Amino acid sequence: MAQLVAVYRTPKDAIAFDAYYASTHLPLAKTIPGLLKYELNDGPVAGPDEGNGVHLVAILHFANMATIHAALASPEGQAAAADLGNFATGGAELLMFDTKEV
Repeated sequence: MAQLVAVYRTPKDAIAFDAYYASTHLPLAKTIPGLLKYELNDGPVAGPDEGNGVHLVAILHFANMATIHAALASPEGQAAAADLGNFATGGAELLMFDTKEV
């Protein structure tokens, strides 16, 4: 398995971010080919210190890294990436990695 983790920093307008994400970005991102599972945090994102600046974490599951790279290069992946500028006013960081059970 492999994961793509999107960490969205606190946006300028959290209500507008949440509305846009739910109505536009999420449906768009769920069309990315090879996507096996899509998870979001439920409630605030906590850390050891308050004020971590993270508003939302999305975890997208794929079969392997090659599938993630192909997904991001697809028209659907390109559309989802291009959409970030429409709502992620606090910035977003994308992390991709293979996983293993230990």
